[in-house]
Amino acid sequence: MAFIHAVIWLDHHHAHVIEFDPEHTQEHHLQAHGHNTRQHRSEVRSEHEFFAQVCDAVADMASILVTGAHKVQADFRHYIEKHRPSLAPKISGWETVDHPTAAQLVARARHRQHQAANGLLTRS
Repeated sequence: MAFIHAVIWLDHHHAHVIEFDPEHTQEHHLQAHGHNTRQHRSEVRSEHEFFAQVCDAVADMASILVTGAHKVQADFRHYIEKHRPSLAPKISGWETVDHPTAAQLVARARHRQHQAANGLLTRS
């Protein structure tokens, strides 16, 4: 099944990606892999690898809502702007939320789509 919308809940160690259409959903869980090295800035490289996995998971989506803590959203947004600028126009919004359920995430994303379709929402 080909989904065209996604919502992501993100922290610095996990990503919960839900692809959906009007009737179905499909969930993916991604995990950051830490590299225990003494190499300078290896944690940044690990974060970039994780963010790349998240971007790859939603690359084919038409619209993407990104949720999670403010700090990780800022880091992810910076990564997208610098390394994946073609994904930026697909991001329908950035919302700070704390551990919602899958159903709450999908409802939030569908509500945002409805608002956008009715001209009630501008990109943030």
